Amino acid sequence: MKRRGLVLSAVLAGALMTTACAAQTGTGTAAAGDAQQKVVNVTASETVTAEPDIAEFEMTVYSQATDAKTCQTQNSTDLEKAVEALKSQGIAETSIQTASFGLNPIYDWEAGKTITGYEMETRLTVKDVPIEKAGDVLSTVVDAGVNRIDSVSYLCSSFDEKYEEALKLAIENGKKKAASMAEAGGCSIGQTISISELSSDQSARYTEPKAIALDMAAGMGANVMGGEIEIEASVSIDFAIK
Repeated sequence: MKRRGLVLSAVLAGALMTTACAAQTGTGTAAAGDAQQKVVNVTASETVTAEPDIAEFEMTVYSQATDAKTCQTQNSTDLEKAVEALKSQGIAETSIQTASFGLNPIYDWEAGKTITGYEMETRLTVKDVPIEKAGDVLSTVVDAGVNRIDSVSYLCSSFDEKYEEALKLAIENGKKKAASMAEAGGCSIGQTISISELSSDQSARYTEPKAIALDMAAGMGANVMGGEIEIEASVSIDFAIK
């Protein structure tokens, strides 16, 4: 894991004061119950990185036939083969979900919108795949009848712990920044008045979904590389000025 640079911004608040901070001016920010208390406010962001250890797949089983019943039967058969192939790779049934399915007629528009056949596709979501097994899982399901790998996403199972680490680092750096600002203004910081977690993007649990070509997935042990996930935390902190 490596730390990334800080993204820090701060606003030092306070009315004209007759104390050691007499030279500091700004907009007043009062603490609850003490309209005269002055504060320094900082916002701080910290980013840490982590290696993903779980993969999630979106895949499709596509079938085509001259009549609807045959098409549906073929799709169901291929889907069952795909599910059994996943189970053979140690994927739990609870990690396999039918995301969507549909049966549609195929039209010949040049012949006056004549139905020439039917097509059906069923989309599967497969979760909690250990990343070291991802390549073998892809190869197995393609051999079993999956026609399309729509996307592969990567998940860090320790996201919550890493996010908490980023939060702590952001708070520590915010405190250092506030102390530096107060010192520059001829003051010092006192107790922490409030800490607020700023909105976080939970999609950071994942890297961007990536499409995998069928010819690559069909290769023995398709190469699946998760790279790194960036996990960012941002906070807003108020410190008393003394």
